[in-house]
Amino acid sequence: MMEARVTYVDGLRFVGEASSGHALVMDGDTTFGGGNTAARPTELLLIGLGGCSGMDVVSILKKKKQDITGLEIAIKGEKAESYPQKFTDIAIEFIVSGHNLSDEAVKRAVHLSMEKYCSVKAALEGSARITFNYRIVQK
Repeated sequence: MMEARVTYVDGLRFVGEASSGHALVMDGDTTFGGGNTAARPTELLLIGLGGCSGMDVVSILKKKKQDITGLEIAIKGEKAESYPQKFTDIAIEFIVSGHNLSDEAVKRAVHLSMEKYCSVKAALEGSARITFNYRIVQK
């Protein structure tokens, strides 16, 4: 089982600590009483989606003996205007850099992450429409 604890600090600032012992700070916009000192929880959701899928893609490409030198994941999320303002659309672009990368290997790695392995994406399915694509930058 995975666990986490979130503790109130002040204003709208909270510290979240995972069962792994790692912690992070969250804060709100000054418009709503926050101090704007840290990422918003919804931003962390998008970051988590990028991290989860990125770990999958890198692991798969390394297993396929691809000479990957970098991976950037650009994520855009649109939220509903009415509360609870959940994400309605999320677009993900994987920008994979490396030497002599196989288009087929990159395509397969991205698809495996998005359709089979990424638990964060799976958790968001049914709530938001998630689209993805990839781009290769040969070095």
